[in-house]
Amino acid sequence: MDSKIAKADAEVQKIISRKRKKDSEDRKVSSEIFDKLTLETLYKLANHGHIDVLNGAISTGKEANVLTGITDENTYIAVKIYRIATSDFKKMDYYVHGDPRFNIKTKNKRQLIYAWVMKEFKNLKRLDNAGVRVPKPIVASNNVLLIEFIGDEDGNPAQPVKNQPPKNPEEFFNELIDQLKLFVNEANLIHGDLSNYNILNYNEHPVIIDVSQSVVKDNPISRELLERDIKTLIHEYKRLGVDTSVEAVSKQLNVKFK
Repeated sequence: MDSKIAKADAEVQKIISRKRKKDSEDRKVSSEIFDKLTLETLYKLANHGHIDVLNGAISTGKEANVLTGITDENTYIAVKIYRIATSDFKKMDYYVHGDPRFNIKTKNKRQLIYAWVMKEFKNLKRLDNAGVRVPKPIVASNNVLLIEFIGDEDGNPAQPVKNQPPKNPEEFFNELIDQLKLFVNEANLIHGDLSNYNILNYNEHPVIIDVSQSVVKDNPISRELLERDIKTLIHEYKRLGVDTSVEAVSKQLNVKFK
């Protein structure tokens, strides 16, 4: 390990150890996601004042881990780190292909992930500008994405609806459909993987997350993805007691399916 990497490794480990619980799960996460280039990226972000502390995992997945970060100004952020070794590159290529914003021709896995992270950053910015309730994007660098922390002032993250169903499912669902209208008709994006796993229940209001795979409306696969999103939501919210249908939601969104 050269001096630059050694310095980055030492600095990131210092950042991580300030407040992070030292249990076996955190150590496992650390060993899997902090490769040399990720350490360099985090070190650069820390040097620019974006991160002062990394403070444990919000969520872990096959492709990315989301950690709680604390800035120099003592505010919480979410730090999403895409994992090079375990990411599904075929899926990424499927969602990136056909998006005019990303003319990716390389088969280099790391470069594809860097484009994927920038895609999520741009999607979040576009959605935020359209008034969709999503985490505000802060900065993207290589395989690291910094976004707004959705949670309370003590650093407890909002939970996905799958883990914390709304107290009033019908009211929550209606608000979610209003958000989806903005998503589709104002931001001109299709989520592509919308379910109660990636909708947060934040003080009984929906916040849509995980938009890396979201595609523009003129992408050839957009209608297929939108129909799938709607059917998934109908299935999940019917189970929560909401009286709805694919036809009703499609009409609200002003879309038609065969």
